[in-house]
Amino acid sequence: MSKIIASAAIRGAHAIVNRADSEWQLAMEKWGAKEPVGFPNTAYYLPIIYGILGIKIEKLGEMQQVIEHCKSLLPPPVKEKHHLPYLAPALDAGMATFFAEEIIEAIRYLKTPDFYTKSEDPTDENIWLGAADDIILRKRGIEFVDGTAPGFAAILGAAPNNDIAVSIAQELQQKNLYVFMCAENEGKRFSEQLVERGVQIGWPTRLVSFGPDVSAAVFAMGFATRAAMSFGGIEPGDYRKILLYNKDRVFAFAMPLGYISDEWYANAAGAVNWGFPTIADTPIPEILPTGICTYEHVVSNIPHENIVSRAIEVRGLKVAVAEVPVPVAYGPAFEGERVRGDDIYLECGGGRTQMVEWVTSKNMDEVEDGKIEVIGSEIVDVEPGSKMPLAITVEVAGREMQEDFEPILERQIHHLLNYAQGVMHIGQRDIAWLRISKTAVEKGFQLQHIGVILHAKLHQDFGRIFDKIQVTIYTEEDKVRQIVEKAKEVYATRDTRIEGMVDETTDIYYSCTLCQSFAPSHVCVISPERTGLCGSYNWMDCKAAYEISPTGSNQPVAKGETIDAKLGQWKGVNEFVAKASRGKVDHYNFYSIINDPMTTCGCCECIAAVLPVCNGVMTVNREFMDMTPCGMKFTTLAGTIGGGISTPGFVGHGKYNITQRKFLSAEGGIKRLVWMPKMLKEEIADRFNVRAKEMGTPNLLDMIADETIGVTEEEILPFLQEKGHPAVSMDPIL
Repeated sequence: MSKIIASAAIRGAHAIVNRADSEWQLAMEKWGAKEPVGFPNTAYYLPIIYGILGIKIEKLGEMQQVIEHCKSLLPPPVKEKHHLPYLAPALDAGMATFFAEEIIEAIRYLKTPDFYTKSEDPTDENIWLGAADDIILRKRGIEFVDGTAPGFAAILGAAPNNDIAVSIAQELQQKNLYVFMCAENEGKRFSEQLVERGVQIGWPTRLVSFGPDVSAAVFAMGFATRAAMSFGGIEPGDYRKILLYNKDRVFAFAMPLGYISDEWYANAAGAVNWGFPTIADTPIPEILPTGICTYEHVVSNIPHENIVSRAIEVRGLKVAVAEVPVPVAYGPAFEGERVRGDDIYLECGGGRTQMVEWVTSKNMDEVEDGKIEVIGSEIVDVEPGSKMPLAITVEVAGREMQEDFEPILERQIHHLLNYAQGVMHIGQRDIAWLRISKTAVEKGFQLQHIGVILHAKLHQDFGRIFDKIQVTIYTEEDKVRQIVEKAKEVYATRDTRIEGMVDETTDIYYSCTLCQSFAPSHVCVISPERTGLCGSYNWMDCKAAYEISPTGSNQPVAKGETIDAKLGQWKGVNEFVAKASRGKVDHYNFYSIINDPMTTCGCCECIAAVLPVCNGVMTVNREFMDMTPCGMKFTTLAGTIGGGISTPGFVGHGKYNITQRKFLSAEGGIKRLVWMPKMLKEEIADRFNVRAKEMGTPNLLDMIADETIGVTEEEILPFLQEKGHPAVSMDPIL
């Protein structure tokens, strides 16, 4: 390892550890040893310290042991004549750097609670987001597992000018990478450069402004460490597995822009422990031999127009980017972008006008592949700020195409249009909402490009199930109204067909093993009345996915002989689960929370738990961050049961599953639900009320307590008794 880099990294580590020690002593004098500390809304304490050392830091006084450990790790400064290898001491110094920076940032949260927004988005007054909470980790971390986001670039400093900053950021976004930003160079910061150019930053656009100082780099490394524990099922303290997980699965790298200080070198040395190399734009010494990282450790003096591609090469990252011939940048990173106010050139739907999206299958001779028509006004024909009705009809034909695949393709319209920079899409079917920005129009984006996107991406992603596709876009009010009427008839038929499917008359279920990369023993088996616990897959989705990729994670499972119809257990499913979990799980029950419930992974939308005092069950959704009547928050529940195990009394599930007929049917179904967050009640109310009416209790939702009633069993029990909730008089649940 370069003596120059090692010397600088060790000097920087000494400075950062000394700063942490000084700030801790001042904090101890002010607040005392028992003062609570930590990053907000996370069950991972100070995640790098917790993950690497296995130490839970909950009180200020507990930081002392970590500071002492940092000092023990620090090697002496490199002498002028020093012939020993530099790698090991520099890596130790880097690790001490991250421990110390977590202490510095935790004390910052204590001293200045509002320094960070503690949210997904910046505000007008504050662009610094701080540490990602557990909701963000679960929501965004899964993208590092399924390949939606293969890695991240940790950018320190600032580009020479705003144009270069925007160019680098957009290229990283187009490669589907997250961009984590911190530190300053000559008074400039990369995130501030983007804001000055009107670029939307925040988690939804994958441009994450962690903090203004170099110590905020620890939030990026903490995110990677938590990903290994949460999605890799690695126990805290098993540092070797955590570091190897990140080297092999989280394709990240550091990209310092500008002068590299000793403190930056210390952070870069720390990142090498995780297998993350450094790619710099300045002529610093290089470390080219491989070893800890997959390839080179430090590569320098890279021109800005080449720095992204060089970083991807050095990290060994394979990025699959679809080339979509549209005049705006295109990729998943733009899915969270918003188009607002004065930036709106055209708005369709959203209650302002009628808008509808409809995918329908045709005979082969009725479809001309690649044909795109706009019937009515184009964007060039209207003034900025206009509103128009819109109908998007997609006609597909193919030998393998089935009507059951139509809604699967239709649902993709939302994601595929959102991938275009400057295009915002919300909703689906006849409640869709589209906004196109002035910036996109200035670059040449027109309505016809909607058809270009759908033709290119549906062919790429779903070409196995159809051969030809044509798109027609209507903006004439009468035509749009006619399409809406036709589409609604089809929607009703589809819903009836899907709702009519039941587990008893379905011989083939489908597996989903996508999450095994982070929960090795978890095997999700999806039936018509038991959707995937992540909420992303139902039986038809899995059927379509299998048709598209017969060797993928969605495999047909013959349910076989019924072992227990009430609990939901079948011989064929058991055999598949045992094989797919490599013998870790030999059976589970679909419909029970008490008797060997289905395994749960960290991606579940909701978690249900038994409340013995209330003789019922509560469920909590991921977005609800407060305490629940089972004595645990969602993050604690997910960390406890989310590793791919079957936990009697607890089970993960999707929101849609709550209103399916088989939801916890072994214990009485939704009549056992006694508590859920108010936001969840409102979200599922319409479907829930239909199901409750079927079960003879039409006002059941009004009988279910929420956080406004209480967050302990003792608080909500009188409410349940007063309302005459059916759970109170049912047979004991335990």
